[in-house]
Amino acid sequence: MSRAAHPGAEDPVRAAVPDIETLMQALSDVDYLADEGLATSLFFALRLPQPLLLEGEAGVGKTEAAKALASLLGTPLIRLQCYEGIDAAEALYEWNYPRQLLRIRLAETANERIAEETLFSSEYLISRPLLQAIQHPGPLPAVLLIDELDRADDDFEAFLLELLAESSISIPELGTVRATHPPVVILTSNRTRDLHDALKRRCLYHWIDYPSPEREVQIVRRRVPEASHELAVDVATAVRSLRASEVQKPPGIAEAIDWVAALQLLGVARLDADAAERTLGSVLKYREDQELARGQGLGQLAGTGRG
Repeated sequence: MSRAAHPGAEDPVRAAVPDIETLMQALSDVDYLADEGLATSLFFALRLPQPLLLEGEAGVGKTEAAKALASLLGTPLIRLQCYEGIDAAEALYEWNYPRQLLRIRLAETANERIAEETLFSSEYLISRPLLQAIQHPGPLPAVLLIDELDRADDDFEAFLLELLAESSISIPELGTVRATHPPVVILTSNRTRDLHDALKRRCLYHWIDYPSPEREVQIVRRRVPEASHELAVDVATAVRSLRASEVQKPPGIAEAIDWVAALQLLGVARLDADAAERTLGSVLKYREDQELARGQGLGQLAGTGRG
């Protein structure tokens, strides 16, 4: 997975991201506030380069980190959303069978013979996310986001090992496709199951925790700049209280942003029990969680941000 530049040429990744401080500022410029630990892990993923596995609760910004990295590099974000039962064809490539069949019928009509290698050429190949990332022409690498890998099964993890180890993909009919500009690979997991050691050994690792209330206020105000500082503080503190409660789905940063945006749309200056009731669906997405919050007292929840 080396990205050594041509002799005498400057490495474009090194030029774009010479150090961690530059990366942190570039992330901030695209409205992603990363702490030093996450910025360091992203820097290593870019410069070593090595795949980076990001774990943490849902909604802490794992996917957004990959989006921000692609944005600051000015390269494509190629996303593979994992789910139970995903297979290689959906992730890698498949043949365009309808087009192949049409070509065969046209040849039969013209009494023409078609060689098998003609039908199984790049002209009839449909590239899926993994192959798209390998084929990216550069000069800066694409960002390949393999999202929620824990939703996929063991066989799919094993399938990824060649890609992570060699930045290459084997296509039986065409041979091995090797990346000229290997992608920056970001894998995410919500830890619904443990990933295998063989995959983890090939990756850097970083755990993203919920931000501090102060950092969350900064993030919220970046995304909802018209909201007051006081409202952002109220919501950040209330969300922190909800996360410490027994709700099934603790609200993430995205829910905090949605909540502030909804309150701002209603013209609410400070969070109170009435405003919390009217906008509760922005932050809690399960009926049981909403009932739990009401049972504990929305007035108390809304007052947690008052000093």
